[in-house]
Amino acid sequence: MSLPQDLVYSKEHEWVKKEDGKVRIGITDFAQDELGDIVFVELPEVGEEMTADEPFGSVESVKTVSELYAPISGKVVEVNEELEDNPEFVNESPYEKAWMVVIEPSNESEFDELLSPEAYKELTEE
Repeated sequence: MSLPQDLVYSKEHEWVKKEDGKVRIGITDFAQDELGDIVFVELPEVGEEMTADEPFGSVESVKTVSELYAPISGKVVEVNEELEDNPEFVNESPYEKAWMVVIEPSNESEFDELLSPEAYKELTEE
């Protein structure tokens, strides 16, 4: 399992990367592996508000449909449109090509609830 050390993680298997006051979000290598081959990704529109721990989209695999949960609250400022035509990017490159949304966070304190790479690794080994 690939686990970049420069990211933080949610208990719902999303990764979070801070970038110049904004936050890039995707699902982890562990999550895509558990789901299997991704065939469809549904994401919010630019301008939508996301609320921490609430669904913001979904991924459909050959096995199941799984909701995506916002790791932090904020306004969507960018959506990875490439996933519409290339959902397999989630399996091939969950941390690079398959980022899902970029948001402007509205509550910085929510970062304190996220997991370090070590803590996330422990969660996935339970």
